[in-house]
Amino acid sequence: MKTQEPNAYSIARYTAERQPEWDDFVDSSRNGTFLHKRGYMDYHAHRFADHSLMFYSNGKLVAILPAHIKEESLCSHNGLTYGGLLLNSATTTAEVLDIFSAMADYLEANTAVARIVYKPTPHIYHSYPCEEDLYALFRNGATLSERKVSSAIPLESPISISGRRKLTEKTKSALHIVEDGNLEGFWSILNDRLQDKYDTAPVHSIDEIALLKSRFPENIKLFCVTDNDGNILGGVVLFITGEVVHMQYSATTAEGRRISALDYLYEELINVRFKEKKYFDFGISVEDGGQYLNSGLIAYKERLGGRAVVYDTYIIELKKSGR
Repeated sequence: MKTQEPNAYSIARYTAERQPEWDDFVDSSRNGTFLHKRGYMDYHAHRFADHSLMFYSNGKLVAILPAHIKEESLCSHNGLTYGGLLLNSATTTAEVLDIFSAMADYLEANTAVARIVYKPTPHIYHSYPCEEDLYALFRNGATLSERKVSSAIPLESPISISGRRKLTEKTKSALHIVEDGNLEGFWSILNDRLQDKYDTAPVHSIDEIALLKSRFPENIKLFCVTDNDGNILGGVVLFITGEVVHMQYSATTAEGRRISALDYLYEELINVRFKEKKYFDFGISVEDGGQYLNSGLIAYKERLGGRAVVYDTYIIELKKSGR
């Protein structure tokens, strides 16, 4: 295995033998979530040429970068919603500048990579402030290539919203919220809805989401609204991290839309089930890297109280980094 020691840092590529060390670091980092654990990342390893990096100082692991190589780019990471350097509590701003410099030296010496495509973890997922990498991106001449707008509610102090549809007590009495119910039944509704409305399919297949759910049962949950006969009217798949409840998928049947079943479900999730979390994140409402805003979709999320949080992507051209 090649390692290099510029700026007092040694850099090693991730290998399967390092999984316990990698996963332990994710757990102790300021900005890592279960998406960065190898049990999540490796479910689609066949789609990416993994080139994740581990940064050591005096033999101690101080940062990791989930990454893969695509053509002449080191990407962090196209299979993840967010990524970037994961940092421990001790790492300082000056040290992150050194880590970026060491990474560029490593890539130029060991790969044909010409640029770094970098997706930092949005601040709402930080357990402690962790934006040293944003400063390092600025110092290295990074350019913003994508800005995707999500909508999140701060659960400690949500704004007062009058736009939610209030279901009658009669309607509510015929509805039931079921946790981790019929995943295949919901996935069928989700597939149909995405196909009909957007001519697309879920990012995850039913087999993939079932596998991930089995690996991370406390982090991936399905909540469905059913009628008295147990028929699914709608539901959401949530990705749950230390700070955030993220709505990964949502779908309803025609009847579910008629009675606003998701409004009923969100009311329960936001005000009861997950009120101790910091944020409820409804996910992005853009396409084409943020160039197209789905105004109807984001209006619905804003009607529920969500306000903008951005998911960014930056590019560092290594030959123009100015180092």
